[in-house]
Amino acid sequence: MSNDVTQWLAQIKALKQQLAETISDRDTAYESADNWRQLYNTEAQQRRTEARLAQQQVETLKAELRQLQGESSRPKADDPESASAIEQELAKMQTVEELRTKLKDIMGERDRLLDALKTEQTNHAQTRKSLTTVIGDTIDQLSKERGNHSATQASQALKN
Repeated sequence: MSNDVTQWLAQIKALKQQLAETISDRDTAYESADNWRQLYNTEAQQRRTEARLAQQQVETLKAELRQLQGESSRPKADDPESASAIEQELAKMQTVEELRTKLKDIMGERDRLLDALKTEQTNHAQTRKSLTTVIGDTIDQLSKERGNHSATQASQALKN
């Protein structure tokens, strides 16, 4: 009889140890998940800020592009300052060669802005892809942690 009690006490002690290890594993997994969540939130905030800045830059570049393409450069009745500035710039041009030079400069600037816009679009797509990859990796890691935790519990239950 005392042998049975000793065996039960040993089993209880082993189960307590397993429970302590399982709780420790769970706590570690929660800490890891919290850490990943914090990293994700930080990264997401940075990406949102970058996206907002990129969108502002895209809008600025679009406005400049429209201006260079002539949409905004035509004098408007409701913007006399713009019309005046354009008229003054044209008045400075004395020869056809000066006009050609100015047109070349403007077209070069337009091409540069188009390249910058394409670069921003490429960077935005890469950021989106990287963020998606990080999220996928995090989900995979959490799934593994949960799977390992479940497998440990199942094997311990089978041993008992």
